[in-house]
Amino acid sequence: METKVKQNGSANQETATVKKDVQRKLTNEAIGKPPVPMKPIVNEKPMINLDERIQNFEKLKGLATQRERLTETLSELTKFNYNQDGSCSFHIRDSHNLEFKTTNSNLIKLVTNHLQGTLEHRKGEIEQQIVTFEL
Repeated sequence: METKVKQNGSANQETATVKKDVQRKLTNEAIGKPPVPMKPIVNEKPMINLDERIQNFEKLKGLATQRERLTETLSELTKFNYNQDGSCSFHIRDSHNLEFKTTNSNLIKLVTNHLQGTLEHRKGEIEQQIVTFEL
């Protein structure tokens, strides 16, 4: 088999192989030999029934809904105005009605920045799941 070398020194053996295969096929046809049957490439994907497909669609719909909610929350969070005059406040209340309140704008800014980063990270994860999702 002849190998042609390019100027940069790398060998191009693949085109020589293809050329030889074509020559061999034409030679066999000329002398009357039956051509070698090629094996058909079969895409073996498992059949998914209708119920599984609908269930997968609902999962995808749920991911899209989560993404939409995160997008809305991030939009509201970025609109938030941090004033130094104490006009903004932050409240947290638990199930026992214990409450934490602060008007410290620096603390509020730190909490909202952390929350925004967490939400953006989660949104990225959900978007990746949507992109790689298969019905």
